[in-house]
Amino acid sequence: MIFIDKKINANGISIAYQIHGDEQNPVLLLVHGLSTPLTGWPVEMVESLVEKGFRVLLIDNRDMGKSEQLNHLAIPNLLWTVIKIKCGFSVNVPYQLEDMMLDTLALLDALGIDKVHVVGASMGGMIAQLIAINHPDRLLSLTSIMSTTGYKQLPAIDVEVKRALAQKPASSDYEDRLNYHVNKWRAIGSPQYPINETDLSLRVGKLLERGISGKGTLRQILAILTAPDRTERLKSVLTPTLVIHGDSDGLVHLDGGLATATAISKAKLQIYQGMGHDFPIELIPSIVNDIVEHAQAVEF
Repeated sequence: MIFIDKKINANGISIAYQIHGDEQNPVLLLVHGLSTPLTGWPVEMVESLVEKGFRVLLIDNRDMGKSEQLNHLAIPNLLWTVIKIKCGFSVNVPYQLEDMMLDTLALLDALGIDKVHVVGASMGGMIAQLIAINHPDRLLSLTSIMSTTGYKQLPAIDVEVKRALAQKPASSDYEDRLNYHVNKWRAIGSPQYPINETDLSLRVGKLLERGISGKGTLRQILAILTAPDRTERLKSVLTPTLVIHGDSDGLVHLDGGLATATAISKAKLQIYQGMGHDFPIELIPSIVNDIVEHAQAVEF
């Protein structure tokens, strides 16, 4: 598969994307999570979805990958912002998850795409949920993977994962950045499906090559932290929904997936044993089949 990058002005900023597959096929939009460019979607998954009859659209969220870096937006002190949030005070942040939702919808408009099957992972699942809440007419189906409703009383990040995320690269040199992200992905990965050091380094290298912005990551974190609980609004969602989650996810606890599946009427839930906050190569065929069967069951 040849991966050709394109950019387009959407919602006032430059958004990078890739699109694969026959133009006549239904569009399946993949939206990834925090600090993760579109190369976070395994090539094997993208190729398989195309082979199974979908036109696959991948997007670099704002501030990540080859999309526009919004470094002109000031970043408030993260610790002070968290304290204010916990105390119930309102805070000003560079942008909200809703802005990222609007980026996605503007991309669809610019490409002349009316309706899509949307698959969101982690923060991408939150963005996908917001589309289902606010613009259900744009969706054929929703698949929310390793995501959550934003309910603040759900279990926190595991201590080991929090410790890994709190670290910083020793320097801005490539090797130090690579080592930091390798350690991060190993911490959030799937314990039952460990990945060898060489393959993990290659996977992370593709993310770094695409572009991971430290400042962009902070702005995305602030958007997540200040997002209101979506539970009540999700109860109004009628879009056919599939929720996929691993029972060993130390970043977004399984309870987040359970809460999502409970909030959305008639949502289907698929729990994978031993899966963490990544896509183990061993599970990709099953996950692809879950997505495809869900999407194909929708009449359009």
